[in-house]
Amino acid sequence: MKTVFITGTSTGLGRAAALYFANEGWQVAATLRSPEKETELQKNPNIRVIPLDVTDPVQAQRAAAAAIDAFGRIDVVVNNAGNGIYGALELVPEGSIDDQYAVNVRGVINVIRAFLPHFRANHGGMFINISSYMGFLTAVPLGSLYNMSKFALEGLTEGLYYELKPHNIHLRLIQAGGFASDFVSKINLPTSDTIRDYDAVNARLNKVFDSVKTKSIPLTQPLAIVEQIYAVATGANQQFRTPVGQDTASLIAMRNSLPLAEYLEKVDAMFA
Repeated sequence: MKTVFITGTSTGLGRAAALYFANEGWQVAATLRSPEKETELQKNPNIRVIPLDVTDPVQAQRAAAAAIDAFGRIDVVVNNAGNGIYGALELVPEGSIDDQYAVNVRGVINVIRAFLPHFRANHGGMFINISSYMGFLTAVPLGSLYNMSKFALEGLTEGLYYELKPHNIHLRLIQAGGFASDFVSKINLPTSDTIRDYDAVNARLNKVFDSVKTKSIPLTQPLAIVEQIYAVATGANQQFRTPVGQDTASLIAMRNSLPLAEYLEKVDAMFA
């Protein structure tokens, strides 16, 4: 029986992935920051819930050890935990800047480092890192920090290829588009009573977020992304990068067909 370790399973994509793998007969180490609040995952006999704040390297080591102790072997690690900080760079609080990097980049590093000894000892394993179309192109105003974190994740994953290939450790990226979740509802764009120069772009983006909340903008269903994660984990999909979602495909096509300056202007006009 194969075993997968998934981060960020309290809600959304991570939870859906944990349940999907378990229902396919996999053993699942499902990690989240507050396991004491979790009830649904605990009921599944194939799932073991493990506490983990990915920003803490000591917790990452403990969670990896707990998963290995519970199942004996981990075959695949899905680095799903992440968050999105949006807002004008000048207005974003200092702590939010650090938090964006700590979760989306350093958190992945912490988990990978925790499992490398196990994968090397087993002469194989796989890391599936959940990225975004914002990991290889810009598509949303006020998303510079999220772009930064996902661009970094893409570079980290590709860079690790060279040092991990000799150990039969595989790396994969899922480049997800916008998908149905409560992600947008949690975004509060920072404002300032003294700096009003960003009010116009804030209003433009809030208008788009409102359309997402009311489902006026169609989004990819999480299951479509989870199915691709599973296909990669099982070897049915062996692509290094897997874009998912119609919005992702459209943006890639537009980026590839236009000079950069024209692409940026066209995206900007989409939010006018």
